[in-house]
Amino acid sequence: MKQKVSVTFEPLGLKVKAEVGKTIFDIARETGVAMRSECGGRGTCGKCKVLVSNSSAANKLTENERKLLAKKEVNLGFRLACLTKIQRNLVLTIPEESRITTRKIQLLGLEKRVEVKPNVRKEYLVLKKPTLQDAKPDFERITSALKSDLDVEHQVLQNLPEILREADWKITATVWGERTVIDVEDGNTSEKVYGLAIDVGTSKIVVYVVDLKTGKVLGMGAIENPQMMYGEDIVSRITYAAKDKKYLKILQLMVVNAVNEALNKACNEAQVKPKYVYEAIFVGNVVMHHLFLGIQPKYIALSPYTPVLGKPICTKTKDLGVKINPHGMICTLPVIGGFVGSDAVADALATGIYESDETSLLLDIGTNTEVFLGNKNRLLCCSCASGPAFEGVHIKHGVKAVDGAIEKVHIQPSSLKVKYETINDAPPVGICGTGIIDAVAELFKNKVIDTNGRFIMTIKNPKLKKVKGENCFVLATKKESGTRNEIVITQKDINEIQLAKAAIFTGCVILMNRMKLSVGDIDRVFIAGAFGTHLNPENTKILGLVPDVKVEKIKFVGNTAIIGAKMALVSTEMREKTKEIINKTVYVELAADISFANEFSKALFIPHKELDRFPSVKRFLRGKVDVAV
Repeated sequence: MKQKVSVTFEPLGLKVKAEVGKTIFDIARETGVAMRSECGGRGTCGKCKVLVSNSSAANKLTENERKLLAKKEVNLGFRLACLTKIQRNLVLTIPEESRITTRKIQLLGLEKRVEVKPNVRKEYLVLKKPTLQDAKPDFERITSALKSDLDVEHQVLQNLPEILREADWKITATVWGERTVIDVEDGNTSEKVYGLAIDVGTSKIVVYVVDLKTGKVLGMGAIENPQMMYGEDIVSRITYAAKDKKYLKILQLMVVNAVNEALNKACNEAQVKPKYVYEAIFVGNVVMHHLFLGIQPKYIALSPYTPVLGKPICTKTKDLGVKINPHGMICTLPVIGGFVGSDAVADALATGIYESDETSLLLDIGTNTEVFLGNKNRLLCCSCASGPAFEGVHIKHGVKAVDGAIEKVHIQPSSLKVKYETINDAPPVGICGTGIIDAVAELFKNKVIDTNGRFIMTIKNPKLKKVKGENCFVLATKKESGTRNEIVITQKDINEIQLAKAAIFTGCVILMNRMKLSVGDIDRVFIAGAFGTHLNPENTKILGLVPDVKVEKIKFVGNTAIIGAKMALVSTEMREKTKEIINKTVYVELAADISFANEFSKALFIPHKELDRFPSVKRFLRGKVDVAV
C-alpha cells in the first residue's frame, strides 16, 4: 500500500489525502477540483499553474515547466499541476487564472444614500494663449481660470508646456482636495472622473469603481487574498512579516498585486480606463492596513497591542504600486486600535449606528470578528479571535463559498434525513460557513449532539457513525458527493465551531456588561461580513452565536465595509463622520477583561452553559414555541 500525504487546495480550503507520486492535477481531478488544462494534463499548455508553498515537498522543476513558466513565476514558487508530483504534505494555491470555478464573494451590502461631494473634481478650461502683453506663467494661467490658488504635482509641471500647446490651450484640470492640481489632460475629459473603494480582508479583497459625479458603482471586482498561503489568520502573517523586512515586502507586494487584479476586473466591467481613476479609499483590519502600506505590524500582536498609525493617511498611488492614474491618491480611513481597523469604522459608517437613537449591536463576522455596541451617545468595540472556521478552515470537509459548497442544511426529525442546498446547485464538494452553522444547529435541535457539542452515539441511525475513531454525521453520501467521498461533520468540526462562536458571543457579553445593558435593551443586531444574507437567523440563536433577541431585530447587511469605503469616497462629509465615530468609540481589549475566561468557558456550550440566557431556545427545546419568538 502506497504512502499517503496531505494535500491542501487553497483558496478552497479543501484538504485531502493522496498517494505519494501522484500529480497535483490528478489529485485535483479525483477530488472534484476543477482546474484549467487545454492539453488535458499532458504538460504542454501551461494553463494549470499552482503556487506551491514548499518546493521540497514535490519533485524538482521539469524542463517543460522551465519552458512554460516565466522566470519570475518560478522564483515565486509556481509549478504546473500536471507535472508536479507530491512527495510530502503540501499546501498549494490555485490562482484565479487556473480556476474554472470561483468562490462566491459577498460584493454588496446595506446601501445608504449620501450627498455626492467628492474630493476630486475635473474642470474643462479654454485658456487664453500667452502674448507679449500677457506673459503669465502656464500654471498660473490655469489657477486663474480655476479661480483658486492651488499647488501642483511636480510631474504635472514637467509635462505641462507641451500639453497646453498641443491641446491649443483647451485642457481639463483635475483638482484633488481643493488644494492640488494632480493632472492636466488634453481636451475635454471632465465627465471621466472615477474613484475606487477598496476593502482588503484577511481572506478576500473587494474593489468598486465609482463614478465621482453621480456616486454610482459602475463595476466590481473581487479576488482571494493571496497572503492566505502564509497563514489563514492575521497572527500568522504578523509572525511571517516580523522575520525580516524582505518578508514584509513580499506580503505587501502580494496584496497590492491582488488589488490591481481586482481593480482591473472592476474597470473592465465598468468600461473605465484606470488612468481616469484619481482617488481610492482603502479599508481593512489593522494588520491588513499595515501590510498594504508596507508598515511592520509586529507590535500589534505584542502588549499593549498598539498600531503604528491610527489617523487617516493619503499617499500617492504610484508609491504603493496601485495602477490607477499615476498622479492619483490613495487614502485610508482611520483605525480604532488593537485589531479593530478601518473596515470596522466603515461598518459603523454604513449602518449609521453612530448617529442612531436606537442601541445597536454590530458584528462583522470573519477570521477576525469586530463587534460594536451602542448608539449616538456612546460606542464600545472589540475584536474577537473567531478564527477561520466559519470560512471552512480546520473543518474536515470545509471549503470556501465555491460552487458545490453546502450552504444550507435542514435535518428532518426522527429520520435524520438531510436536505441541503449547494452554491449554484452543483454536486456537493464540501461545506462552507453558513452550512456549518446550519448543520451544528440542526444537530442540536434534533438532539444528535448535546449542549456540550458531543454526539449522542446511542442514537441508532446510519447517518451517525465512527470513522477512523472519530464520531461524525453524514451530510452527503458518496453517491451524492461531487468528490465521490462522503461529506461529514465530525466531532472536531463541532468543537471548532464552538470555539469560534464562543469568542464572538463573549465579545458581545463583555461589551453589554461594560455598558450595563441587557439583551432587552438591544434594539437592532446587524450581522455583516462574508455571510452576506445567507445565514439562518434562528440558527444563529440556537448555536449561541448572537444574544437571544427577537429574530425580527436581526438584520444581515452584507459587506458594509466596502459600502462605508464607497460612502467616504463620494462624500467628504462622510470622511468627517469617520472622525466622529473615532471620537465616540472606546476600544475594549477582551484579553484584559477579568471576566473573559469565565464568560468564554460558559459560551462554549450550545447555546450556553446558562440556558436561561436563551429563553427562546429553552422554550423551543421544551417543544412549546418556535425559536423565532
